Amino acid sequence: MSEELRVEQGLRVSRSADGAHFEEALRAAVDYRGDVTIDRAGGTVTGFLFDLRSGDSLRLMDSERGAKITVPLAEVDSIEFSGKDAASGKTWENWVRRYVERKLAGKSANIESDALD
Repeated sequence: MSEELRVEQGLRVSRSADGAHFEEALRAAVDYRGDVTIDRAGGTVTGFLFDLRSGDSLRLMDSERGAKITVPLAEVDSIEFSGKDAASGKTWENWVRRYVERKLAGKSANIESDALD
């Protein structure tokens, strides 16, 4: 591939316009820790994508109904990384850096995790 796909909230990858990245985006969506929006002939569905089945379908937890949905890959026109990745920027190194910065600034620092919102 000529350019690496940078997965982040707001990225939309279309099968027709971005064919080279489409398969890569589908695989990345399984590891994404936020909701994705799938555009297909029958409308759109938004939810947490948790399974890509050997190239023939994907499964996601519908965010509106809380039900598991199976979508044939042949029906998928595009995928958008629509929800916030809950773990974005939450690496151990970032946590330690913020902790040390707060301590050095004389502020209160603790081991509690940040809020997800």
